[in-house]
Amino acid sequence: MEYTEIGHTGIKVAKLCVGAMSFGKAGTMHDWTLDQDQTDDVVAHALADGFNFFDTANTYSAGTSEEYLGRALKQHTTRDKVVLASKVYFNPGRLSKEAINREIDGSLKRLGTDYLDLYIIHRFDYDTPIEETMAALDGLVKAGKVRAIGASAMYGYQFYNMQLAARDNGWTQFSAMENHYNLLYREDERELIPICKQMGVSLMPYSALASGRLARPNWTANTKRSQTDRVARGKYDHTKQYDVKITERVHELADKYGVKMAQISLAWQWAKGVASPIIGATKSRYLDDAAGAFDVHLTPEDISYLEEPYVPHKVVGAIDHNPAQGVTLLDADPK
Repeated sequence: MEYTEIGHTGIKVAKLCVGAMSFGKAGTMHDWTLDQDQTDDVVAHALADGFNFFDTANTYSAGTSEEYLGRALKQHTTRDKVVLASKVYFNPGRLSKEAINREIDGSLKRLGTDYLDLYIIHRFDYDTPIEETMAALDGLVKAGKVRAIGASAMYGYQFYNMQLAARDNGWTQFSAMENHYNLLYREDERELIPICKQMGVSLMPYSALASGRLARPNWTANTKRSQTDRVARGKYDHTKQYDVKITERVHELADKYGVKMAQISLAWQWAKGVASPIIGATKSRYLDDAAGAFDVHLTPEDISYLEEPYVPHKVVGAIDHNPAQGVTLLDADPK
């Protein structure tokens, strides 16, 4: 395992993050999530591989993702050995001061800890003033409930404005950005990613392997997730005719170097300046595959070859309005 720092916080994290959306009671959000015993096995394996960074959210599987992750970590390690991130937004009150103060306490209780290393706003809130949100997050840092803060998918100007509000008022600024970024979706290269790099904000993209499409030669797989994940279909299937050309090149380079497709896809992320891509593993061997990516070193020619077929995509991740209360599965295919 290799390690890096979140922004300029001094918080040391593995250069691969374990995504806990895979953990939780099946049927409460997705049908393919892991139960407590399966979560325990994956977390134990991750820790043995040197993973120390885990990302979840207050609404993943109706809070059971946090519960399962917290129990698994308590069973297999000590709190000071791991870096925990969770998120807030898909809840009553969104990012209001009242909601943030309520939701952090709920997350801490479910995770079985008295602080988070990283607290991330899950989306931009169109109903709450930026200053209210940033002041509330700063209050959590001052109270010792949170060590650092981050943001997730949003438009570049929104992230910039939030950072300026924090800077101008002497509040804690964001140190991490969890955005949608992979070889099949690169729209954030236009604005958001350059802003993050300018501000010293670490990138920790979600869907780093495009829900498996960048880890296997076939677009779909004979798995419960592939067959039931409407969000993944909504994010990727509309541009399949263009994007299969990219996955074919990933497969070609994997054969050339004698490595896994996932390893090529992750090596590309690090080459683009990503700090810690999130891996949503449902099987322990996927973590082993991901860790093997550190031995892959792409040439500039490889990177150009992988990127060349890309065509502009519609925005997937950032939203232009708050969804209806209770909606958590954005971009889902209605079929």
